[in-house]
Amino acid sequence: MKRIRLTVAYDGTNYNGWQVQPNGITIEGVLNRALAELTGEPVTVIGASRTDSGVHSLGNVAVFDTETRIPPDKISYALNQRLPDDIVVQHSCEVPPDFHPRRCASRKTYEYKILNRTFPMPLRRFDTYFYHRRLNVADMQEAARLLVGEHDFKSFCSIHTQAKSTVRTIYSLTVEKQGDLIVIRVTGSGFLYNMVRILAGTLLQAGSGERKPGEMTQILNAADRSAAGPTAPACGLTMIGIEFEGI
Repeated sequence: MKRIRLTVAYDGTNYNGWQVQPNGITIEGVLNRALAELTGEPVTVIGASRTDSGVHSLGNVAVFDTETRIPPDKISYALNQRLPDDIVVQHSCEVPPDFHPRRCASRKTYEYKILNRTFPMPLRRFDTYFYHRRLNVADMQEAARLLVGEHDFKSFCSIHTQAKSTVRTIYSLTVEKQGDLIVIRVTGSGFLYNMVRILAGTLLQAGSGERKPGEMTQILNAADRSAAGPTAPACGLTMIGIEFEGI
């Protein structure tokens, strides 16, 4: 028995998130079926991040155990022949049997993309959030700086979270304008349920003038979901990748 690590990219538009659901197609469910067909074994993958419905990824990580004789680095090629076009395994390799992507210390990076222009652009409707009012990027940057570091992010977390602690560390949080795109990029030790989308929704309020940038400190101190901004739509969010300590 060996443990295989997969790096998985996907367009989450047509999926009910990562995690298997009783009703609806999910990334995890599709991977499980394709791997079972490939290996002839019942397979259940373990994902590093359980992305929500409609969220995309360039580099989510998953592992599974198998007795297949297929070389680990060739599994990606064989698996992609059985996957739909909107899910593609970018890399496969063998890892130690005790490697668990949710229990290892790691840094995760996400991007939230806002299309900030007068009219929507059809080709960007699935990977950006369209916002027609002009945004003040400088105010968004100022607000973002106040959120960097170790904080209790309870205000930036869904009330439905099951996390034992809402303390997390954000290593970097940047806001950059790239033509019509405003890209919010965040790297942290881990993220609470809907945390990145709530961060994006609150930074949008700072950019639109609905909030002053300095209010971020008050929102953190409130430790109350109602103190922060709305949860930004899922379509603008993409997991960029994960770095594991010591690997």
